[in-house]
This record gives sequence, C-alpha cells and structure tokens, in this order.
Amino acid sequence: MKPRNILAITYWSFENALIQTYTLPYLLQIKEQLNETSKIYLFTLSATKLNSNETVKKQLEDLKTKNIHVLQFRYSKFGWLMLFKFIYILNYLIFFSLFKNINYIHAWCTPGGAIGYLVSILTHTPLVLDSFEPHAETMKESGVWGKNSLRFKLLFLMEKLQLKRAKEVICATEGMIGHSQELYQIKKANYFVKPACVDLNLFDPKKIKHELNLPLNPNHKVCVYAGKFGGIYLEQEVFDFFKTAYDHWHGNFTVILLTNHSDEEIETYCATVKLPVKVILKKFVKHNEVPGYLSLGHFGICPVKPLPSKRFCTPIKTGEYWAMGLPVVITANISTDSEIIEKNNIGYVLKSLDPTEYLNALNKMDELFLQKDLPLKIRKIAEQERNFSISRSIYHTIYA
Repeated sequence: MKPRNILAITYWSFENALIQTYTLPYLLQIKEQLNETSKIYLFTLSATKLNSNETVKKQLEDLKTKNIHVLQFRYSKFGWLMLFKFIYILNYLIFFSLFKNINYIHAWCTPGGAIGYLVSILTHTPLVLDSFEPHAETMKESGVWGKNSLRFKLLFLMEKLQLKRAKEVICATEGMIGHSQELYQIKKANYFVKPACVDLNLFDPKKIKHELNLPLNPNHKVCVYAGKFGGIYLEQEVFDFFKTAYDHWHGNFTVILLTNHSDEEIETYCATVKLPVKVILKKFVKHNEVPGYLSLGHFGICPVKPLPSKRFCTPIKTGEYWAMGLPVVITANISTDSEIIEKNNIGYVLKSLDPTEYLNALNKMDELFLQKDLPLKIRKIAEQERNFSISRSIYHTIYA
C-alpha cells in the first residue's frame, strides 16, 4: 500500500494547550488509520522559539518515532511584518507539499483553515476542515474586531472560501451544520460532528494517586478552573463569582486556578473585588498533570462569554471536568454543554452575570454535593458525550 502523507495545519504554538489537548491526540488517531510509512507533518506558529527543555525534546522525538513531524514557524501580529512572513510561509508550504507528496491538507479551526485553503488550491490537494467554527463572528461579537475591520472581513471571506473548497467538514456541534449553511450560503454533503473529546484514561478519578493534598477542613469547598481570562472568556465577572463563593461559604473556599496568567494579574483581579489572594492557588502545569489538580475540586467553572456564536464551539474543559465527575457552573447557550448540564441536573447554567445568580449557582452546588452517586453519573455522561470513540470513528471514515 502506498503511503498517504498529511499536512496538518494549525494557528497555534506547539506548547499551546490547543496543540497538546486538541490536536496531538487526534493526530495519533488519524495515524492509526494510515500505514506505517505514511507521515503526518504538523505546522505550528509560535511567537517565541520552541522551548528546548528536555520534556519538549522528548515529546518531539516520541512523535517522530510515530512518523509525526513538527514544522514550526514564528508568529507575528497582524500587520506588514506578518504579511511578508506569510508570503514566505505560504511558498514554503506549497513546495513542501509537492516535494513531500502530501495527499491531504487537514486544517484545525478557521485561521488554520485559511492557510490550508490556499495551500490546497495551489497544490490541488484535498482539504479537510477540523473543528470548523465561526471564528470571525466570535471575534466580532466579543468586541475584539469591529464588523467593518479588515481582519473580520478577511477571515470571514476565508471561512467562506475554505468551506466551499473542503472535501470534508468536521464541526463541533450539530447546530453548526445548519448555521454554516445559512451564514456562508454554502451547502455541502460531507459534514461530521465531533465535540471536544477527552482522553478518558488520563482523566479518570480512579487512576489518580492523590499525591496532592490541601490542608482543608471537611466543610471547605474547592472550585477548579483550567483556562484563562479575556478574549472569549469572562474576566472580572469570574472573580465576582469567586468573591460570592468566599462569602457564601464563610471563607471556607479555595480556587485551584490552572493558568499562565501572572501573579500580578491575579492580584489585581482579586483586589478589585476585595477577595483575599490566599483563596487562589495558581499553578501552570503540563496537561498530563491537570487531572491530579481537578481531582481536588468539588466543582468546575466554564466562564465562556455567552456569545451567540459560542453555541457552535465546544470547550474542552467541560468534558475534562465531567470525566473527573465534577458538576459544572457554565454560562448560557455554550455549545450543547449548557443544555446537557441543565437537562441532566449536573451543574448550573447562569442565566445572568450578577451576584444574585452566582448565589443561585452556589446553592445548587450545595444541593448537588449531597448526592453521593453524582460523580459516577457525571462520569457516564463524559463517556457518552466526549468519548474518543466519536473522533476515532470520524477519522476512520475519512482516512481508512
């Protein structure tokens, strides 16, 4: 059997969580569908030089043994420098695709899809869109881009062109199929639906050794959040929620915050709402260490801004919380997650962003904590809704 080579295109740094949790696991699943001599080349963009620490080196070497090779380029902000750099990158990828006999372009999300579209057109190579979502629409709704800005118009045009070009389109939600047909006025036959799936072997409460300990009394409650603030995520509102929780539980409250925000940023957020900084236990850990910290939590939060377009994008953190058996406080109309949480009574969906509604969520948590079988119930939902078998079946259909 002839080898089939794939150029996977992202718009992220190799060390970004979106590569580690939302790309590499799927590339390994795609590689399962190919023969041993087939190769996958992963294109990444980074603002800094690839970290040369031993962990990263080992990871790159391990990937090479599986015939997955990383191509890293430097990222610059939107402007003339990035334009000239992009011309070089595009030409490189065109010649690379021709000389390496690339058979498929597999692009993640629409910024990566824009690059994939151009390479696909210029090399006559089939294009597969993965995690296709209305990124330009989200940037406009969040106020990051204006509706008349060049960035918005350019990415929206590229989203339309890549959708028209794509051989297969993988969406995060069922609703994205109809929404994309209406938004871009393009109908296609080959749609798939793949939410943000989770490695249920890694995120498994039964496999945690519990080497981490918090010196807490039995009445103490712990909230976990693995993510960042700003962009598509709420900022000060999250700390308003933390302050409400701190008051509600009379100071018996800790937040495990897994993020790369600086101490100074967190201190500023806390000072604004008069929340003691000691309430926040901030860590930045490797992805394989995340389950250990989540296992210490009583509940998780998913503070995605309740933008209309977020109905069509699935946050991976919700699935990771579910896999660990944690109830979740989430904003309204986020993917299918908000609906699943409300329907199955495994958390709370915030109807508004104010202290009264935050208190309603905390009272709901108190009620759920009394259910001894709740973690098992939530874990089963993760196994049903976020199982890797969903993505593996899609990649088998496309590439086997």
